[in-house]
Amino acid sequence: MNAATPVEKQFNAYNAHDLEAFAACYSEDFTAYRMPTMTPSLQGKDALVTFYRNHRFNNKALRAELLSRTVLGNKVFDHELIHGIYDQPVNSIAVFEVENSLIKTAWFYFE
Repeated sequence: MNAATPVEKQFNAYNAHDLEAFAACYSEDFTAYRMPTMTPSLQGKDALVTFYRNHRFNNKALRAELLSRTVLGNKVFDHELIHGIYDQPVNSIAVFEVENSLIKTAWFYFE
């Protein structure tokens, strides 16, 4: 499987606010980082589901606009504009590490 496949699936599920399909793209031991901190912002699939249920998918205006995607081995780099969190879109780079066809780690960089 191409590393972009689970990233594309989670992107589509994100925009559909489909929590089940979104979570299916992540490993049980998933870890997320909001850079530049090296302390995880989320650890484990359960924490991911809870966060997106309570802080993202309950927001009807939430959507991501993909500006570019680059695949380098098992890493996928998405440049996105995130709409609906603030009055203005948030410029973001997400780096996804894919292992065994699931997203294992993500690093999020915000403007």
